[in-house]
Amino acid sequence: MVRQNPHMTPISRIMDLLHERNHGRRFFSADVARSDGASAVLFLLGEHCQEKTQRPELCVALTKRSMKVRQPGDLCFPGGRIAPRLDYLLSKFLTLPLFPLARWPYWEAWSNAKGEDAEHLALLVATSLRESLEEIGLNPLGVRFLGPLPPENLTMFNRIIYPMVGWISRQRHFLLNWEVERIVYIPVQSLLNPDHYACYRLNMAPRVGGGAGEETGDFPCFRYRTHHGEEVLWGATYRIVMVFLELMYDFKAPELDTLSIIHGYLHKGYFNRGG
Repeated sequence: MVRQNPHMTPISRIMDLLHERNHGRRFFSADVARSDGASAVLFLLGEHCQEKTQRPELCVALTKRSMKVRQPGDLCFPGGRIAPRLDYLLSKFLTLPLFPLARWPYWEAWSNAKGEDAEHLALLVATSLRESLEEIGLNPLGVRFLGPLPPENLTMFNRIIYPMVGWISRQRHFLLNWEVERIVYIPVQSLLNPDHYACYRLNMAPRVGGGAGEETGDFPCFRYRTHHGEEVLWGATYRIVMVFLELMYDFKAPELDTLSIIHGYLHKGYFNRGG
């Protein structure tokens, strides 16, 4: 069954579908709070005008990583590793009036039935909000929490990413730190267009200690043109977005072998820079 048009999808419908997907399953690993490889990101949704003359449309808000960090130029969600003590403390504030978990209609059900999973959820929401405040100056009180998405396992980096879906409606100006070059808004309507997908053929320089020669790999990607040029969404963030699109709209990207090929190159600095 095809979901509603993205412009007509209410916030409550997104929350209901996320809750339906997560119902009855253990969502987080038991050691998530102690794991050095666990990260949380904030999957940001909101209405945005691409041009001053256009009407607002439902968009996914991504950050473009600066040239000072690993994976420079990639599109991603704001987020990062858990700071156990700090984020545990912050998580206790999230259920207070006006804070995101207090306004989430399913928090009481989670806290009553899921026990430790509810504590882990609060911890990960705290991590995603703290990191978003640090990276883009996002106001935590202006975020409406909609629910978690399934975790994304990054085998190459020995990490697990936990996406938390949030809605921003009022904040229009952000204070970007050194990790972020700019914010990129991609309309959901564009993400649902199969013509915007391609096969990203990457030549990759060897990682430190990873061998002498270059490697080549093919990856599905999404191409989106802005006034800054063309952006390419691929990798873990691409996969997280695809999970969301399938859940909300029953959309799947075309098969990789049917897509046109675009070329790219990952230099050594892609893997080795600090940040």
